[in-house]
Amino acid sequence: MVAGGVYIGVMKIIRAIGLTVLVVAILIFLPVYLASGEPGEKKPPEGIMGLTTEQWKEKLSALEYEVLWKKGTEAPFSGDLLYNKEKGIYVTAGCGEHVFSSEHKYDSKTGWPSFWKPISKDAVRIVPDNSFGLKRFEVVSSKCGEHLGHVFKDGPPPTGLRYCINSAALDFIPSK
Repeated sequence: MVAGGVYIGVMKIIRAIGLTVLVVAILIFLPVYLASGEPGEKKPPEGIMGLTTEQWKEKLSALEYEVLWKKGTEAPFSGDLLYNKEKGIYVTAGCGEHVFSSEHKYDSKTGWPSFWKPISKDAVRIVPDNSFGLKRFEVVSSKCGEHLGHVFKDGPPPTGLRYCINSAALDFIPSK
């Protein structure tokens, strides 16, 4: 009987410690999370290409709008352009800006279309992104500022870069 009582006492202590650790973690990380510039804080596309925010919502699907204008991310392995092997040009789903070429696309096995460089050096801009408490670099279209994805330094030669781009942020124009 003593062993059973000790066991129950030990379990109560473990639960109390676990709860304490959880509360401390929440108190430490919640303010960082809330102050980190989460998705949804990108300014609305009001006036870009002469369209109102409501017109953008009508022009784009809900997912396209979420990705392009609220810095959303589609689920991995869900995008319709992930396995596209056709030759052609990738343009932004909103403004139609030419941003990537099929010549620079490769299978990174990450679940999103990946490119080792943009179609031209001025097609995209790279912007620091500290959301979710992470240090990353956001890829946005140069012309309209649409969120496309992120760039990482784990890509293939010759650049060593992986432009990890949401399918929902892109449209594809096949070569003729």
